[in-house]
Amino acid sequence: MSDTVELTLGHSPDPDDAFMFYGLAAGRVDSGRYRFTHRLEDIQTLNERARRGELDVTAISVHAYAHVCDKYALLPTGASMGDGYGPIVVAKRTLSRAELAGMTIAVPGLLTTAYLALRLAIGDFRAVTAPFDEILPRVAAGEFAAGLLIHEGQLTYGGEGLANCLDLGIWWREETGLPLPLGANAIHKRHDPDRRREISAILTESIRYGLAHREAALAHALRWARGLDGKLADRFVGMYVNDWTLDYGERGRAAIRELLDRGRRAGLVPAVDRVEFVA
Repeated sequence: MSDTVELTLGHSPDPDDAFMFYGLAAGRVDSGRYRFTHRLEDIQTLNERARRGELDVTAISVHAYAHVCDKYALLPTGASMGDGYGPIVVAKRTLSRAELAGMTIAVPGLLTTAYLALRLAIGDFRAVTAPFDEILPRVAAGEFAAGLLIHEGQLTYGGEGLANCLDLGIWWREETGLPLPLGANAIHKRHDPDRRREISAILTESIRYGLAHREAALAHALRWARGLDGKLADRFVGMYVNDWTLDYGERGRAAIRELLDRGRRAGLVPAVDRVEFVA
């Protein structure tokens, strides 16, 4: 009987995730007895699927972890850390934080870390959800007064004539001195600790392969670049696939704990007794 283990691997259809999993998707990394079926879906959908415990391994928002910590443990590899940069709020003119708090802002999902960070930064506001890749053009068209941008919109908003009103990565670093922990990879706790470590090592090797073969990995990632040229795609990937992604270490763990604790104290996320990290 074959000992092959079939696993589902959820991640976003974005250049950074594509870069991260290039080595695995292209067969450049030995996955041993594990066979991964890639499920490409937006982060809000992945968060919801994680709440239902559907995927073996998945990218999730760190915000969402508070809602799925009974089912998933966080892997040390594959995280997106905004080290002095992060999701931004854009509008047709520069708006203060007080002005933003009084208006409707389009957000990419109520379980995203971007939404949680914005609530922590400006307090309560009227949020309307929209697909992440529709927010930028809809703000530019005047449908929304302001929008919260994740992914490549953080680099391309200027081309639409919009102003950066608030960079949540800068705000978070000024508040805490830590990187903003946006997304992480999580593994279902139905897999025993030894298997979790084996899978973590395979995913780490895929990221390391992409970083070591940057040109080929970028060419692969450009398939999901949504209007980014090669130079901008390289810049975007560099923001979110780097040493933090290989292993976010104790400082990254501290950032995750701090975000979830601030969210709990603000009444925005349920309490997490212990953040479970795969060694």
